[in-house]
Amino acid sequence: MRKGLKSEISPNQVGFMPGKGIRNAIFTLSMLMERCTEMEKHLHLCFIDYFKAFDKVRHVELFRMLEKLAIDWKDLRVIRNLYWDQTVSVRIEGEHSDFEPIKRGVRQGCVMSPDLFYLYSEMILRNLDGISSLKINGENLNLRYVDNTVLTAECGKQLQKFLDAAVLEIERMGLPFNVKKTECMVIPKKSSITKCNLVSKGEQIKQVTKFKYLGYLITSDGRCTSEISKRIDMAKDILKNKTSTGK
Repeated sequence: MRKGLKSEISPNQVGFMPGKGIRNAIFTLSMLMERCTEMEKHLHLCFIDYFKAFDKVRHVELFRMLEKLAIDWKDLRVIRNLYWDQTVSVRIEGEHSDFEPIKRGVRQGCVMSPDLFYLYSEMILRNLDGISSLKINGENLNLRYVDNTVLTAECGKQLQKFLDAAVLEIERMGLPFNVKKTECMVIPKKSSITKCNLVSKGEQIKQVTKFKYLGYLITSDGRCTSEISKRIDMAKDILKNKTSTGK
């Protein structure tokens, strides 16, 4: 069943996928920045922030999406039985509330939950394939690690158009887009400051020169000097602690 689900997931999604992981996402973004710098091209990035995205998956939209995919009807029935007609009651000071239907969220601890969420969020970006963005081999390049999404573009105008379309799809699917924690960055083709006036829902998206992506420090100069220095300092601290404790 999971094999059938995974076949529908974009190769850009590397979270909890066989043979892939954080290193793949970091390596891809690092190589993209390095390549754009070498070719003297601007690289505009937008780091999308969701709020409790796994809890906001709409079951109706989820099954509507699964029905459109090439998934065996028996597998679809199993998934439907796991989610459909589920209810919950809350106990407060020994008394139970009325049972209420569960209409959102993927099940915690279920091995299929990550795959179902990936497919759900995948539909958002699939519906944006017609929007012009940074392309590799003719395909839009947008990095995904679980619910960490990075939109890429060659210019600010292109990124604005892409973000506007993405936000519409995100909200249509019921996922909470956190505009206050979403940030953007520009890696300029030359060592000069390039502004990115990105706006969403009437609010200015904060432009940063540094961003910690999956624990890796991304800087607007497109180099990894800051990350290397950070790791050297961490190694020094570890050696210092071992020396002081005699271990």
